[in-house]
Amino acid sequence: MDYKNIRFEKEEAVAIITIDRPKVLNALNDETVMELHRCIDGISKDREIRCVILTGGGEKSFVAGADIGELAECDVVSGKATCDKGQDLFFKIENLPQPVIAAINGFALGGGCEIAMACDIRLASEKAKIGQPEVSLGIIPGYGGTQRLAKIVGPGKARQLIYTGDHIGAAEAYRIALVDEVYPPEELMPKAKEMAQKIASRGPLAIKAAKEAINTGLYVNLRAGCELEGTLFAGICASEDKAEGTKAFLEKRKPEFKGK
Repeated sequence: MDYKNIRFEKEEAVAIITIDRPKVLNALNDETVMELHRCIDGISKDREIRCVILTGGGEKSFVAGADIGELAECDVVSGKATCDKGQDLFFKIENLPQPVIAAINGFALGGGCEIAMACDIRLASEKAKIGQPEVSLGIIPGYGGTQRLAKIVGPGKARQLIYTGDHIGAAEAYRIALVDEVYPPEELMPKAKEMAQKIASRGPLAIKAAKEAINTGLYVNLRAGCELEGTLFAGICASEDKAEGTKAFLEKRKPEFKGK
């Protein structure tokens, strides 16, 4: 599939999406959002893909935010439509069957922070700068930032970051658990690929079920989350992957999972 603003690659069972508008620091304009919708839809149907890496083109930016030129033209109606398209995309990313690793190689501001938070795991370069600076433009986060940031770092720290519009470095983002690991710039993509390949080697049905259980558990009470976990566990017990995984362990060999 051809794209103008993103690049899509497959390395064995790992898909790599690169938002590739380096001249504008990979800002998310409407066209890019729609290309990402199509790309994520394709990945969701591709059983060969078992993990996804999302990163930014160039050396300066992951995603520097939304396209300010487009935002400047938003009124009440178009503003709501813009939010809906972005939020729908980020829910798609969050709910993909495959885990998504954000490789944050530079600025992750506004929509860049928001798309990273929709990913399962966030790895950052030591040069990364992360924040929700929308109030500096007289607006608020519109792609889920007010909701996901509070759930990840807690409401107090989320309020501080959103109300001030400040950017934070990778070390501070790691300290508050906004990112999961920090690497020197040259190690970021190799480490992301290493992690993605490890995830891809695990049982895909188990990964999908674990992701569903974790994501759902964030929004329901403990009892309901454990009920779902038990139901998903029971279902996997009937799978070929479960039979292969346990047999391989007993036979002291590497399992060959088929996603069945």
